[in-house]
Amino acid sequence: MPLDGIYIYSIVDELKNKIAGCRVDKISQPEKDEIIFALRGEKVNFKLLISASSTYPKLHLTNISKPNPIKAPMFCMVLRKYLSTAKIIDITQVYTDRIVVIDFESSDELGFNSIYSLVVEIMGRHSNITLLRKRDNVVIDSIKHITPDINSYRSLYPGVSYKYPPESMKLNPFDFSYEEFENYLTNNEYKIDANIFSKLFTGISSQFSKSLYLQISEKVNLDSAALRDIYSPIVILFNRLKVCDFKYLSYIDEVSIKDFYCVELKQFDNLTSKLYSSPSSLLEEFYYEKDKWERLNAKSSDLQKITNNNIDRCLKKIKLLNNALQEGEQKDIYKIYGELLTANIYSIKKGQKNINVLNYYSSDEQYIDIVLDENKSPSENIQSYFKKYNKLKKSEEMASLQLKSANEELQYLYSVLTNIKNSETYDEIEEIKKELVTTGYIKFKKEDKKKAKLSKPLHFLSSDGTDIYIGKNNIQNDNLTLKFADKHDIWMHTKNIPGSHVIIKNNGRISDACLEEGAILAAYYSKAKDSTKVPVDYTEVKNVKKPSGSKPGMVIYYTNKTLYVDPLKLDLKKIE
Repeated sequence: MPLDGIYIYSIVDELKNKIAGCRVDKISQPEKDEIIFALRGEKVNFKLLISASSTYPKLHLTNISKPNPIKAPMFCMVLRKYLSTAKIIDITQVYTDRIVVIDFESSDELGFNSIYSLVVEIMGRHSNITLLRKRDNVVIDSIKHITPDINSYRSLYPGVSYKYPPESMKLNPFDFSYEEFENYLTNNEYKIDANIFSKLFTGISSQFSKSLYLQISEKVNLDSAALRDIYSPIVILFNRLKVCDFKYLSYIDEVSIKDFYCVELKQFDNLTSKLYSSPSSLLEEFYYEKDKWERLNAKSSDLQKITNNNIDRCLKKIKLLNNALQEGEQKDIYKIYGELLTANIYSIKKGQKNINVLNYYSSDEQYIDIVLDENKSPSENIQSYFKKYNKLKKSEEMASLQLKSANEELQYLYSVLTNIKNSETYDEIEEIKKELVTTGYIKFKKEDKKKAKLSKPLHFLSSDGTDIYIGKNNIQNDNLTLKFADKHDIWMHTKNIPGSHVIIKNNGRISDACLEEGAILAAYYSKAKDSTKVPVDYTEVKNVKKPSGSKPGMVIYYTNKTLYVDPLKLDLKKIE
C-alpha cells in the first residue's frame, strides 16, 4: 500500500513525540533521492530517513546505516550549510495530505536565529524534498529541480517562491460537517461503494476505503441507509484516529508481507497479521528490502543488459553449431558418392544429369541414383562430392570444439547473471563489473586512482557454530575455493546450475545439520533460488580443480555426493 495521508498522520505524531527538540548531528545523502538526519536528543539519538524515491517515497525513523558517497551531493552540502546543529522546533502535516513540514531553528554566521522549513512531499513520482527560508518562503534548494518546462503550475529550484501542490477539493476527514458530507456526495453524484471514502476524503487510500466500507456495512445496510446513518459511524471512526488511536499491522500472505496499515483492515481478516510498536518499524520492514532491490536492479541494469545480450549470442551460436553437427552427419554419403563415381568414371558422359550405379557399400547391393552437374566433367563432379565431404568433416570437427567452449561460456554468463541478482551492495555490483572488464565483456576504462575496497564473501555460522562462507561473484568463488579453503574443507555447489561456491570449514567433524544448512545456502544463492528439491553436490576441496584457461568460477570436481534441498533464507548468524 502506498503511504496515504492517514498513515502519514500517524508518522507525524510519532516524530513529534520523539524528535521534536532534537538537534541535527549529521546529514548524509546515501542515494540521489534520499536524506538521512542523525539527530541528538537529551537521552537518546535517532536517525530520520526521508526518501523522494519515485517508487518508494517515505518518511520514518530508521536503525539501518547506509554507506555514503565519497563526495557529498550538492543538496546534501546545502542542508549541512543551513541545518547543521539546527534544532527541530515543529513537525506538521498539511491538512491530511501527503505533505509534511519540518521546521528547524538555526543560527547563521552572525549568530542570528533563522527558521528553515524542510517540505517533504510523498507523492509517488512527484515526490520531492525542498528546503525553504520560512520568513519569505523562498526555495533554498530542492532534491529534484522542477522547471517551468517540466511543470507549468509550479517550479522548484533555488531562488523561486515555494508553492504548494494543488489543494485537494476533497473533505478533511478530521474536520467536516454533515452538510459538507451531504453536499459533496450530492454534487458529485457518487455511488456508495467500496471506493467511496477515497473519493470523498483527503488522505484515504483505496484499501482503507474498502475497510471502512466493510466496517460500516456491518452496522448499517448501505444499500438502503440514509446519509445521516452513514455519517455517524464515519465520524466516530475518524475521531478515534484523530487522537492517534492507531494499531500498526502488516498482513502476511504465506511468507511475504502483502500489505500494511495503521488500523485493522477488514478485507485481510483471513491473513496472518503482525503487530508493530511504531509506524517507523513497520515501514522499515516493509520497504527496506523492496527499496534496496529496486535500487540495486537499477544500478545493475547495464550489466544485466550486457550479460543477457551475450547469453543470447551464445544461444544463437550453440544453435548454429548444433545445426552444423547435424549437417556433418550427412558427410559420409558424399564420400560414398565420390568413390562410386570414381569407380564408374568411364561410364559417365559429359552432359549427364544423373547416373545409376551399384552401391557396393550396402549389404544388399542396391543400385542408387547420383545427381550430376551436366555442365561439369566426370572428374569435376567427383571432386565436387569430395569437397562437400571434406567441408562438412572440417565443419563438424570445428563445431564440436566450439560447442564445448560455447556451452562453458554460457554457463559462465548464467553464473554472472545469478551473481548480479544476488548482489546486496553497490560495491558487489562494481566487483562484478570489474570481472566483466577482466574477461573482456566490457571495454577497459581508466579507473580512479583511489583503490576500491573489495567486499568479502558472505560469512555465516551454522546452528552448531561451524563457519560457512559463500562467494558473491566468480572472482570471489575462485579465491574462496582455490586459495582460502583448506584441502579437507567441504566445497558445495548446485549440480549443473550456476551459483555461488560454498565452503564449510572442517574443524574435525561436520554434522549432518551443518551439511544441510550449507546445501540450502548453496541453493538459495544460485539460479535455482525459486525452485524446489535442488541438487547440491559436495566434496572435499582437494577434489576440486580449475582447468587451465577456464573462466572465473569454473571448476571441475569428482568423488562427490549430492543432497536435494529446498532453497530458503536461513536465520543463521551473519558475521560482518
